[in-house]
Amino acid sequence: MPLSTLPKTSLRLAEHRLVGENVSFKSSPNTSGPFESNAPDTIVIHFTAGSSLQSSVDVLTSADSGVSAHFVIGRNGDIVQLLPTNQIAWHAGVSAYAGRTDLNRYSIGIELDNAGQLEPRDDGLFESWFGRRYEKSETIEALHPNQSVMGYWHKYTDIQIATTASLCRLLCAHYPISTLIGHEEIAPSRKVDPGPAFPMEALRKLLMLGAYKQESHSYKDGLNNEIALRQETHERSENTVHNKKGRVASVSANTLNVRKGPSASFSLVDNTLQKGEVLKILETQGEWAKVSFTKIGWVNTQYINEISERLPFEG
Repeated sequence: MPLSTLPKTSLRLAEHRLVGENVSFKSSPNTSGPFESNAPDTIVIHFTAGSSLQSSVDVLTSADSGVSAHFVIGRNGDIVQLLPTNQIAWHAGVSAYAGRTDLNRYSIGIELDNAGQLEPRDDGLFESWFGRRYEKSETIEALHPNQSVMGYWHKYTDIQIATTASLCRLLCAHYPISTLIGHEEIAPSRKVDPGPAFPMEALRKLLMLGAYKQESHSYKDGLNNEIALRQETHERSENTVHNKKGRVASVSANTLNVRKGPSASFSLVDNTLQKGEVLKILETQGEWAKVSFTKIGWVNTQYINEISERLPFEG
């Protein structure tokens, strides 16, 4: 459905807080304080890869998770604001774009309740990484620009997209927003959100915003910048993870290797996790935990913090 035909929602900002129907506020402790002058100037769109609006809000407002965003938009169009829009949220992680790094310092983060990339099953259904199954009508098949093979992606709802468009339009009216981008564009080696199911180019045209398109900025450049930012030092945690169904943890190290088995002797999975990423714990063996994110592998439990909430992964 074209964005121009989607229903418009009535929203306004007062003292950096959103006001409107189906809008609520739940404060997150995860912030670096106020933006500097002339910021925010960028909006970053994410998908939650979670099971529900509430589960994602619970994670993003947990002090143990190390992550946050400004807004989370549910599949029914509900909006939960987690931080005032003049405060820095922790949504971008290790990021680089248009010659700048640490996009948290410049951007408003909007999370959309969406399961993300799905795996096809033999029975014709599609399964999320947290185990929920979806009908084919709830998915699209598309090639992600950061991947080399076709994939299956959870669709966004019309009201969710319309609400996102209205919120972005409002933010553009209140702040010097010049750029609308996806998480996949600022961290291309490790992120795929909001993915090809989100109408990014249509929303840019609607808002008359662009992405950085100078010849000097390519996918390779962005990837090289991001890799250069990574630190190999780890921050140890005293927390350990016990074997229990439905346990969730967040990465406490700056970067964390994922291995194919419960020992440093096993080879690496190609994904490196970043601080604050949320994982589902499948099982533990000694000081190793088998975890699920967009893939499955083993990590050392010294470098993850367990989150007390079982959400967003339903056991």
